[in-house]
Order: sequence, then C-alpha cells, then structure tokens
Amino acid sequence: MEEKKYIGVTELNNYIKSLLDNDFFLNRIYIKGEISNFKCHARGHLYFTLKDDGGRINAVMFQSSAKSLKFKPEDGMKVLVSGRVSAYPASGSYQIYVDTMDVDGLGNLYLEFEKLKEKLSKEGLFNVEHKKPIPKYPSRIGIVTADTGAAVRDIMSTIRRRYPLCEAILFPTLVQGREAAPNIVKQIEVADNFGCDLLIVGRGGGSIEDLWAFNEEIVARAIYNAKTPIISAVGHEPDFTIADFVADLRAPTPTGAAEMAVPTILDINNLLNQYKIRLNKFIKNLINTKFIEFRNLRNSFVLKNPMSLYEIKEQKLDKLIENLNYNIKNILENKRYELQIASNKVKLLSPLNLINNNYNILKEININLNNLMEKRIIKTKHELDTLINTLKLVNPLNILSNGYSLVRVEDKVIKSVKDLKLNEEINVKLYEGEFTATVKEIK
Repeated sequence: MEEKKYIGVTELNNYIKSLLDNDFFLNRIYIKGEISNFKCHARGHLYFTLKDDGGRINAVMFQSSAKSLKFKPEDGMKVLVSGRVSAYPASGSYQIYVDTMDVDGLGNLYLEFEKLKEKLSKEGLFNVEHKKPIPKYPSRIGIVTADTGAAVRDIMSTIRRRYPLCEAILFPTLVQGREAAPNIVKQIEVADNFGCDLLIVGRGGGSIEDLWAFNEEIVARAIYNAKTPIISAVGHEPDFTIADFVADLRAPTPTGAAEMAVPTILDINNLLNQYKIRLNKFIKNLINTKFIEFRNLRNSFVLKNPMSLYEIKEQKLDKLIENLNYNIKNILENKRYELQIASNKVKLLSPLNLINNNYNILKEININLNNLMEKRIIKTKHELDTLINTLKLVNPLNILSNGYSLVRVEDKVIKSVKDLKLNEEINVKLYEGEFTATVKEIK
C-alpha cells in the first residue's frame, strides 16, 4: 500500500507562487478592466479589483509605482495596467502586482473633463453671482445649434406652441467634430450682438465624443463672456458638459430648454386673470376707503361749522403776532447793547493812540537794530583782519622774499635734483621776476 504524503497549506501556496513566478507569460502581462473596491493605504499602497463583464482579479500597486501616476484612480474608472501575476501565500489567492496604470479610452476624456472643470471652477466661471437672470417674457430668442436634426425642430416647435408672440432666430453651427467648437464660439458671438433677449445653446444627445465640443474651454469662455443670458441644452438629462456649468441655466434636453425659455399661453392667461381679480379687488377696496373718508369729512364738525376754522386761525395769528413783537424787541435790545460795546472799543482804540504807540515801538526797534548792526560790523572787520594775516603767513611770495626760488619744468614743480636731466631747460621764479636756465653738471 502506497504511503500518502501530506503537505501544509503554506507549502502548497508557496509552490503555486513559485509556479506563477516562473511563468514567462505571467511575468509581464497587460490587462484592461474597470476599477472597483478601490482603497488607498496610509503608506501610499493602492489596493483594488480589476473587473470586466466575465470576471475579476485582485490588484495591488505599491507606493514606489503609484507615485508616478498622473491621475487619481477611482471606482468605475476604466484603466490599462501592466505588471506581473503572482500568489499571496498568506491568503492563498493570486493577484496582479501593477507597475504602470493609464486611463483607458473614454477615461482620458473623463480626465480632461474633470481637469478643465476644476480649472474653470477655481477661476469662478461657475459661481452663482455671475449667472444672469432669465427673462420671463422674451420677445426674441437666439438658437445656436445645428440646422438639421431633432434638437432645432423640438426647440422651434415648442416655442411656437407655447409662446407664439416670441421670435425664434436660428444661428446654425457645427455641433460635432474638430471644427465644431470654434464654429459654436463664432455663432454665440454673432447671436450675442444680434439684440436677442435670450440664447439657447445646445444639441441633441450622443456619446461623450459627440458632445465633446461643449466641453471645450473656448466654448465655456464664450458662454461666460456673453452679455445675453444663455440656457444650455446639450444631450439628454443624464448628460453634463462644461457648458452646462458655465451657462446661466441648464436644461435637461433641448425641448426642456424651450419650455424654460418661454411661458405658455395658458400660464399667461391665468396670470392675467389673477391680475384682473387682484386689480378689481384693489379698486373696490380703494373706493370703499375713499367713501369712508368722504363720509367722515362730510360729518366733520369743521364742515358743519366753518366759522370755527377761522376762529382757530385767528387765535393762532394773534399768538404769532405777539411772538413776533416780543422777538423784535429782544433783537433790538441786543443790538443796542452790542452797539454800545463797539462804541466803547472804538474810543479805546483811537487811531491817534495807536499811531503814538506804534511810533514808540518802531523807535525802540530802530535803536536795537543799529546796535546790532554796529556789533556785527566790528565782529566782521575783526574776522577779516584775522583772515588777511593768515593769508600773508601762507603766501608763497613771502617765502620767496627770503631768498628762496621755485624751480619748474613745464608745469611740474622740482623738489629734488633727481628729478632733473642734463641740458634740460628749467624755469626759475624769484621773489621779483623769473628766468630760464639749462641744467649743467657741477664738477
């Protein structure tokens, strides 16, 4: 009987791990799938599951590889990964150790969408305070969309049905393809200067690539810079584009945009009926109020006894006359007192007295000024004599008068015989006069 050999679970798991590690195909494998159960560990390692319609595999991306990612992984994101498949002996499960990860297909567009959305949001293009109010009763609406397709038909027919008083003008544009975004911007600018009360900008539904023109930055800035209020109507209700966030109002569909843009005839009739009821009620209340005022006036004591009104006025007039006389008397007394004070001041401030006083002051100032001038002249003369004596002491001519001379060659003063050359012509200045000489050697 053959003896059975049992092994441990760890030994089995390690064996399976060695098989996977030595498989050439699994050492470098490329997988695409959707992220789920995403978790970022505190140490920077990423743990998640890759799945598709038929299966799933656990994945781990260590911090050394994760730090090079150019995007933030999230659940539901489709990605392309590369790495190696191996087993984790502790749990007995196999997983892929991811080295690189990129967003797959539509995910790249999603990243561009989120990046631009974050940029414009930080600049304030989505802020509520920049939203312009939508007019309740527009007389002219501009429609920026393709001239073919269901969108323009739905918008036009809805406006005609709901509010036939409004004029709808189409500004046809491309809504898909490489040239769509510049074309949309151009038509928004044309419509903005056309005198419209409101603009509807949009198109019918489609894939994210079909709607991408409305995710372009130039379209977003054109909507933001427009002076005319704009309703965005791009795609179906679940579809959101950058244009929806920038616009003054977002409609779920083109038809919805038309319904938001104009009221219905029924709504207007109901509103007019409400105004009629409220106006009639207001007029009735006003008539009743005025009738009560008239009745009270008719029954008033003054109207029945008109002379009483004049009696009251007469009494008020008498009181005013008394007050006036009293005030005039007080004013005259005050002015008489002020006049007396002014007269006394004039007597005290006689021009002759002022002249005599100022003459004495001027005389004293004149004496003081003369004394100061004499002292200043004496001091200045003394300083001048001192300066002249100093100049005489340092005057070079005084030194020459003692028998000294000044020897120069051209403009250079000679201080030593070493500075002279044989047969060189020198200039000798004495106290009185000067002459030239030739240098000779003394034997």
